[in-house]
Amino acid sequence: MQLHWIDLSIIVLYLIATIFVGFWVSKRASKDMKSYFLGGNKLPWYMLGVSNASGMFDISGTMWLVYVTATYGMKGTWLPWLWPVFNQIFLMVYMSIWLRRSNVMTGAEWIQTRFGKGPGATASHIIVVVFALVSVIGFLAYASKGIGKFAGEFLPGHLSDDTYAWILMGITTFYVVKGGMFSVVFTEVVQFCILTVASIAIGIIAMVKVAPDMLDKVIPSGWHDLFFGWNLGLDWTSIPEINNKIAHDGYSLFGIFFIMMCFKGILISAAGPAPNYDMQRVLSTKGPREAALMSSTVNVVLFFPRYMMIMGLTVLALAFYTPDLAAMGDQLDLEKILPLALARFVPVGILGLVIAGLLAAFMSNFAATVNAAPAYLVNDIYKRYINPNAPAKRYVWLSYLVSFAVVVVGLLFGLITHSIDSIVQWIVSGLWGGYTASNVLKWYWWRFNGWGYFWGMATGLGSSLIVPLLFPQLHAINTFPIILGVSLVGCLIGTFLTPPEEEQVLKDFYRQVRPWGFWGPVYEKVVKEDPSFQRNKDFYRDMFNIVVGTIWQTCFIVLAMFLVTRHFRNALITLAVLVVTCFILKKTWYDRLPAPTPDPDPVPDLQGQPETGAATAAR
Repeated sequence: MQLHWIDLSIIVLYLIATIFVGFWVSKRASKDMKSYFLGGNKLPWYMLGVSNASGMFDISGTMWLVYVTATYGMKGTWLPWLWPVFNQIFLMVYMSIWLRRSNVMTGAEWIQTRFGKGPGATASHIIVVVFALVSVIGFLAYASKGIGKFAGEFLPGHLSDDTYAWILMGITTFYVVKGGMFSVVFTEVVQFCILTVASIAIGIIAMVKVAPDMLDKVIPSGWHDLFFGWNLGLDWTSIPEINNKIAHDGYSLFGIFFIMMCFKGILISAAGPAPNYDMQRVLSTKGPREAALMSSTVNVVLFFPRYMMIMGLTVLALAFYTPDLAAMGDQLDLEKILPLALARFVPVGILGLVIAGLLAAFMSNFAATVNAAPAYLVNDIYKRYINPNAPAKRYVWLSYLVSFAVVVVGLLFGLITHSIDSIVQWIVSGLWGGYTASNVLKWYWWRFNGWGYFWGMATGLGSSLIVPLLFPQLHAINTFPIILGVSLVGCLIGTFLTPPEEEQVLKDFYRQVRPWGFWGPVYEKVVKEDPSFQRNKDFYRDMFNIVVGTIWQTCFIVLAMFLVTRHFRNALITLAVLVVTCFILKKTWYDRLPAPTPDPDPVPDLQGQPETGAATAAR
């Protein structure tokens, strides 16, 4: 479509402004490694929470969610559990606290806290870096596919989708490389404000333009039902090709699929965050209390506005665009509902703001992902193993180089990817299937050691790449148990064929992180040395809070969906449940959080002036 000059001006001004942000904050970001990658642990938890929410409000994910909401209706609420979205509740309740107590800079560096400095820990450290880079490249390919499809519908020039992706990712890479975590967080807070305004505007437009009876004429029976039985029970007579999409997705037996999704989601959430932008936000907080509050902020600020946009675009497209969608036949691409609905239904001026907001969503997710990459290669490989005393400028240029390199590789993988959904399925079922076993055992079982972790991750990562090739007919979620099983065997063989970690390493980790789980032998040794030491007895309370928190989180989603579809009675019931769960969590979670962490000391400027560049790792 041809954008009005007002809309185009808003978009151009936004892109120019983001470039200058990197320069504006670069001096503050370049003091040292901690400042560049963690913001010096000085950023407020609520800013980090909004930043993290903005990073999750990505355009590829939004396009995918519009697709699943249009196809599955209110039952599409449950499909994001594939990621799983309730991992933020695990983080909020206890996992962020445990992770932040480790007081490290990256997920790979955390390995030393858990496994010490022996050969097994070194092997584990390297395999985490490999996994982190594979994960980053996978997310970049996912981002490039979404932004290309979106920009190709709006931006001028008649370029290919992939060309638009390269241009926009190049602009974002520039300001991320220059400003580090300060740049990422500052711009993401601004971007999230734009996104919130844009999302609520779309939701209101849909409420005004689409009456319930207009929507009911084109959707199948059961589309409005949140809950389900064993079968999905949706028959799309108005757009028959959607029935083929549902069959291809493999969700017709929805009850069995839901059980598998919960099984996978609970294990992945219990493993803790993958070494990406989510983990970096946790490690960037001032302390354990602030880490938990940061994770809670994501749930509060993200889901309601995002689903105002998702459901708004869905009902607009279905109410007014159903004949056009049906006419596409075999060429139906429901991932393009988002740009099609925007182009047709959003007025001039607001459209420019919405597109700028969605570009902001892409840039937020992309920026957060790119920011995680140099921390692993520069800090965890080059500085630790190759040249720990290199000149500052060398670390600077290496950080620049790594950032640019992973972007290029991610874009190249994006070129060979056919759809957003295909990448989503591989990441959430294949890649995370290989991550889960090692990262569950590391938190909860004292006997698990560095070699067990290495072989679990190595076999898991390898099988996540091989199993989809060996069984292409198998649905992605059904590959998860296979990959998990292979990885678990690797964990157990690696652990039992090698000795436990050093006693002092285990005791130090247990004292510092204080996990619950199977730590009996270590606890007995710690309490002999310090009879006042108290074991973590919060398991049952944490499990209760996870159940309540998951209901609480889901209320934010369905409240927005019921409002946009004008099911006000259901919206009031949802609001009542939301208030009750807020009250419960106040008593059982918020009031039990650790004490606030004092502000960290200012980072000293050893040379009298700020150093330049990315991550001056010389210190």
